[in-house]
Amino acid sequence: MSANGWLQFALYSLILLATVRPVGAYLARVFEGQHTWLDPVLGPLERLIYKLCGVNAKEEMNWREYAFAMLGFSAVSMLATYGIERLQAHLPWNPQALAGVGPDLAWNTAASFTTNTNWQFYTPETTMSYLTQMAALATHNFFSAAVGIVTAIALIRGIKRTTAGTIGNFWVDATRSLLYVLIPASIVYALLLVAQGVPQNLSAYVAAHTIEGQTQTIGQGPVASQEAIKMLGTNGGGFFNANSAHPYENPTPVSNFLQILSIFIIPAGLTYTLGRMTGSPGHGWAVLAAMFILFAAGFTTIYWAESQPHPLIHGAAQARTATAPGGNMEGKEVRNGIAESALFATITTDASCGAVNGVHDSFTPLGGMVVLTNIMLGEVVFGGVGAGMYGILIFVVLSVFIAGLMVGRTPEYLGKKIESYDVKMSMLYVLIFPLIILTLTAVFVLSPTIGLPALSNQGPHGLTEILYAFTSATGNNGSAFAGLNASVNPTTLWWYDVAMGWAMLGGRFLMAIPVFALAGNLAMKKSVPPSPGTFPVDGSLFTVLLIGVILILGALTFFPALSLGPILEHLLLKAGQVF
Repeated sequence: MSANGWLQFALYSLILLATVRPVGAYLARVFEGQHTWLDPVLGPLERLIYKLCGVNAKEEMNWREYAFAMLGFSAVSMLATYGIERLQAHLPWNPQALAGVGPDLAWNTAASFTTNTNWQFYTPETTMSYLTQMAALATHNFFSAAVGIVTAIALIRGIKRTTAGTIGNFWVDATRSLLYVLIPASIVYALLLVAQGVPQNLSAYVAAHTIEGQTQTIGQGPVASQEAIKMLGTNGGGFFNANSAHPYENPTPVSNFLQILSIFIIPAGLTYTLGRMTGSPGHGWAVLAAMFILFAAGFTTIYWAESQPHPLIHGAAQARTATAPGGNMEGKEVRNGIAESALFATITTDASCGAVNGVHDSFTPLGGMVVLTNIMLGEVVFGGVGAGMYGILIFVVLSVFIAGLMVGRTPEYLGKKIESYDVKMSMLYVLIFPLIILTLTAVFVLSPTIGLPALSNQGPHGLTEILYAFTSATGNNGSAFAGLNASVNPTTLWWYDVAMGWAMLGGRFLMAIPVFALAGNLAMKKSVPPSPGTFPVDGSLFTVLLIGVILILGALTFFPALSLGPILEHLLLKAGQVF
């Protein structure tokens, strides 16, 4: 750990926090239908889209209609992506003449990009054509991000409105999300990446001759455009297999900073949007504080763990030279070092973004445990665009309910009484997540034919590899522990492709339905003035309670699995055993 590493964290934090208010205020104006500086250009285009699609922008939906529209839109776009993958050999912009994607991998990839997971069970530059990368994968980066944002906005409206039967119009919200937020920001962002040296072309791959006399194929293509929305939309699916460790995706310190800033910029801004739209700015800041404290704690732990010398290497070095080597550089890009790798890993697992600039599988057991735990908390520490906001609002409802139990009165949240239906929907959301993860992990761990052959390591590290895969899929994160290699045989790959595809869909859409139901129920409630016994949700005490609820629910659910995985591996490493 160095002063330079802490300075980088402090600089990042200050710039991120400085963006919260302007970004959040702009998002509030967009989704409340207020005037923005882009209206003169985009207003006519927005109205044309509604006319062509037959959308009545003034007609709102109840929560069932809103949920059905979201599910239908996602299903149709997923089928389109699957079709493009399967037919890519017969489609244009395929200069490498890549074959069509197999049915199970196409299913897994379509589910992955539809759910904002962007898990990649393939090498992108040797599997996906330029057309597939652009028309299927990059467009889904926009669509899935928009779906997450509007789901959060629908819940915020439910909290804001009183005695209302509607929570907005999905088609209007999705259109405005794309037109006024994601597309213009991505255009500017992509140009900045091009300026940093990220390729943006449709040229064939280059054959380079090395000084050893060998031939090396260097991939290129429309990288910058996909990289921009990959980060801004917290998607994470890389154009290249090495993701943001690849010099074409992440060539400079400036591009690295832009990437980690863009991952958090919308999720952080949505906390201010929450406070502004509900009329309680202090509540938005309290939620932001809870997110930031958990983020800082995660970074501190990973940075400390990865800065420690490996116990076995340390012991050997002392025996030879009486000096201790530095921290754990295995799996780290030397251009980034330990501090930037720790910061990148914390951010991408706090958010539902699978981008990486290091290998999580090579982290120390405790460092790997933190990135795994970040996802297990429900991706609520800023989280994915929109998904982090509606996820943490579920924990807010539960926190208010628990506070009400402690003082023996009906809990209230921003003027709404929290009743049994609200708690049931919140608990349904919370329980679906571990049910999918732990069930599928158990099935594959106990299967010597479909689960275990994919492991690169045995023992507790092998368990962590499978646990991480299903946690990342269900949490719609998409990062990998990298040691899991399901391509060892077709049967194993098929089972992982299919099972993880369903896990991604369940982690996105099964968990979204209770959110819409909660939004609809809150919108119908009357608003009551706060009484002397109302628990305030805009102060430091609420922030502490919210953090406690998030940690307790995560720890109680997953602690046994973590004990058998990274914690046991850490203890065995101290005893001199590796896997």
